[in-house]
Amino acid sequence: MKIAMLGSGFIARFYADTLHAQRRKDQIELVYSRTEENAKRFAKDYGLSHYSSNLHEAINHPETEVVVIALPNHQHEEAVLACAAAGKPVLCTKPLGRNAKEAKVMLNAVEKAGIFAGYLEDLCYTPKFLKTVKSVADGGLGKILWTKSREAHPGPHSDWFWDKSLSGGGAIIDLGCHCVEIGRNFIGKNVKPVEVMCWADTQVHPIDAEDHAIGLVKYANGAIGQFEVSWTFRGGMDLRDEVMGTEGTVWLNSFLRTGFEMFTTSKGGGYVAEKAESDAGWLFPVGDEAHELGYPHMFTDMFEAMEKGREPLETFYDGYVVNAILDAAFKSASSRQWEVVELEDWRGDTNSEKLSGHHSYDDEHWLIKKETLPNGDKKVILKHKTTGKVNQIVERG
Repeated sequence: MKIAMLGSGFIARFYADTLHAQRRKDQIELVYSRTEENAKRFAKDYGLSHYSSNLHEAINHPETEVVVIALPNHQHEEAVLACAAAGKPVLCTKPLGRNAKEAKVMLNAVEKAGIFAGYLEDLCYTPKFLKTVKSVADGGLGKILWTKSREAHPGPHSDWFWDKSLSGGGAIIDLGCHCVEIGRNFIGKNVKPVEVMCWADTQVHPIDAEDHAIGLVKYANGAIGQFEVSWTFRGGMDLRDEVMGTEGTVWLNSFLRTGFEMFTTSKGGGYVAEKAESDAGWLFPVGDEAHELGYPHMFTDMFEAMEKGREPLETFYDGYVVNAILDAAFKSASSRQWEVVELEDWRGDTNSEKLSGHHSYDDEHWLIKKETLPNGDKKVILKHKTTGKVNQIVERG
């Protein structure tokens, strides 16, 4: 398909590198940037036929078959509404909106227009993540009780990120959108998020928004999704996830420490990896950043979904739910209380069964734990189903 790229900055170039890599068939034909000079430079770098500094002209251009939005947060709504008016399929970078209200306006617009709309949440497409989600879906970890997602780095690249009025917030809106959606995928998108408890502070940077936050998202079935986000972390970009279920655990390290390490005195210099703070000493390069961050799988899913007439794995509705959760996180950081996730449009399960990992040992007892001790003894700890008494059985080794 012929793509119009809206935006010419850091994320737009990541998208373009992915879309034009390894002879992919979906190609960018046109780029829009508010600054004509930037649009012209981007077009030259990627060999594009057209460039524009007029948003509506780019969207309505006869060569535009699908629009990719890689614009600052405050411009998403205008661009999505323009795509809906033009009847053009649209893929929008994260977060969908600065808040749930904006996200809902965009969701309503694309659904009313009947156009394809995909939410570009790249970290939900990394190879490690997709394999873990498959393991969870296959029951390999049992019932998911708790997830933790961490994204931390020294801060974003562009000035608008640091302006709360333009971005909608700080580390929570920038990074929390990734972490929350990662947790939703593991716990189950049909399970309703009900409450959020969040701590946030501005610890390092002279900005109005938060640069560090930790939050807990409580789900209707009792599962907990934890997020840790920071613009205060030094040493690169740290992306890690953990999933704990009744039958297993997964630890993921998607960036920073992935098995590729090198030492250099920096005589060569140059780019190392996203958010890397040094080009000397021990470094942690990434072999294929786009691949490790999920971009190829993301765009493959999006364009295949368009061709086959199905929904992508990440939709505008997902973006709306994420924004609603983050709204509750901002409220909680202010009130220092659990805050309700306000979802005026919930499309998942309405009666989620509470999690229970209880296993029967026999007709009369629940199994609490069984283990082999260092001396070879085998121990079983039980709880009587009627009396509640806890006792143990030991088989000597």
